Amino acid sequence: MWIKFLVIHLSYEMEDMKTLTKAEEQIMQILWEIKQGFLKEIVECMPEPKPHSNTVATLLKILVEKDFADYKVYGRQHQYYAKISKEDYSKGSLQNLVSDYFAGSYKDAVSFLVDNDELSVEDLEFLLKQLKS
Repeated sequence: MWIKFLVIHLSYEMEDMKTLTKAEEQIMQILWEIKQGFLKEIVECMPEPKPHSNTVATLLKILVEKDFADYKVYGRQHQYYAKISKEDYSKGSLQNLVSDYFAGSYKDAVSFLVDNDELSVEDLEFLLKQLKS
């Protein structure tokens, strides 16, 4: 999947996109998967050992403050959902990676993958085919 993003021109501008910590990203992965959920449901989706619900609630609050997630109120409970799609976040993250580590050059990023045996000949042939179509 990363390879496809390296070849396709990324037009999504992520100038002011905040980054996520690993813990925040784990919560976002769950929100992207379940679409929406209450705190208890989100905690249930967490891997073992499950964090305390207060920890998850704090992370959800941070995600809302960072504008990655939002919620609907049902009585005293909040149902959380992602405000940014996984695809848009992936594009922005990849764009930042290429910008920060490869001086904005996708060619250099692909070259790095080839040099480190991360791309096979079959992968490159597939990418060439994608570019030609």
